[in-house]
Amino acid sequence: MKVIYSDRYDLNLGDHVFPSAKYRLTRDKLLEDGVAKPADFIEPEPASDEDVALVHHHDYIRKLKTGMLSPYEIQRLEVPYSAELIQAVWLSAGGSILAGKEALRLGVSANLGGGFHHACADHGEGFCVIHDVAIAIRHLQKDGTIARAMTVDCDVHQGNGTAEIFTGDPDVFTFSIHQERNFPYPKPPSNMDINLEDGAGDLEYLAALDPGLDRAFHEFLPDLIFYMAGADPYREDQLGGLKLTIQGLMDRDRMVFQKAHERKIPVAVTLAGGYARRLEDTVRIHTNTVRVASEFAT
Repeated sequence: MKVIYSDRYDLNLGDHVFPSAKYRLTRDKLLEDGVAKPADFIEPEPASDEDVALVHHHDYIRKLKTGMLSPYEIQRLEVPYSAELIQAVWLSAGGSILAGKEALRLGVSANLGGGFHHACADHGEGFCVIHDVAIAIRHLQKDGTIARAMTVDCDVHQGNGTAEIFTGDPDVFTFSIHQERNFPYPKPPSNMDINLEDGAGDLEYLAALDPGLDRAFHEFLPDLIFYMAGADPYREDQLGGLKLTIQGLMDRDRMVFQKAHERKIPVAVTLAGGYARRLEDTVRIHTNTVRVASEFAT
């Protein structure tokens, strides 16, 4: 299986709660554990501005590229604005486009960046500047590679940007399982939202995810799934209030891949959020997601 990665994904944010060093550390852990070999990694090209404009307003793109965001717009991002930030998110979008293509070729793939599901058409928020998954879906639809896509979002936070961007689109099905009483507020409706109570653990989570995915696939069979495999439902996460264990998160991943595999639907993974008190836990959870994905590669 192919893993999409660039050293330029790391924003070098220091002690910021968003641990952008996790991208490099996950790459290193995949190599150390033998989950991936150096030849399995592909360096992405940045998404083109034309691709980004398939999702985002031209005025917002112009502000991002020229450093003209207002103080409020920067505050809403919750990460420091820089040219390196813009380079990284354009690369992540290119990485998700490439992950989609590789998943269609090999059954599964993973982009170690991406999953920026809070970005909306005209603004960014919650550490998300542009919506790489939406950009990838629109790119693949535009060039005729796919017609229908599904997003399966297992981040602890609801994917409000995903829901907003694809609302009313019959060719994209949005699925989100998340902690109800957590960011964002408000939560625009996805095609299917599973709202979990504070403190839900492995049993409650998997008992909701299992039939939820079955219902989603009963309603909609896509050509490709983008799986946003957030590490933040973990019980030690600083920004989450669910109580999943590391094993429970692996079971979650395997359930998603197994159900897609049974239906012969390719899956492109983005790693999305993860803010564990110990960075090594976030890296382990992300590594495990790629480890499980590799079991389903052709």
